[in-house]
Amino acid sequence: MRIKDEDIHKISFRTRYGRYEFVVLPFGFTHALATFTCLMSNVVDQYLDKFLLVFIDDILVYSKNEEEHKEHLRYILQTLIEHKLYAMFSKYEFFKDIIQYLGHVISEEVCLLILRKLELF
Repeated sequence: MRIKDEDIHKISFRTRYGRYEFVVLPFGFTHALATFTCLMSNVVDQYLDKFLLVFIDDILVYSKNEEEHKEHLRYILQTLIEHKLYAMFSKYEFFKDIIQYLGHVISEEVCLLILRKLELF
């Protein structure tokens, strides 16, 4: 169900990457997505933008190689355990070279192009 343009701001919420606005009516728990995003941002704060992204209900771990990825996964999974949070492994995909994320296809080549443009690599 589409939300009227003048009402979109009423159910928007802020993430570390900016404000998120629903354009269709969300169903389920009140403020569940905002609550999850806030909780995860606090729980994994030390890893955010180093090798981890959290957006809405997605957790994305990125690494340079398989060994580093294993270590990053250990950090994240241990952190979740310490905070009594549990992952639904049926939703997870591990050790992917190409993923679809937020409607985009992300590959190593795409990441390298972005990093070069940002002069980070």
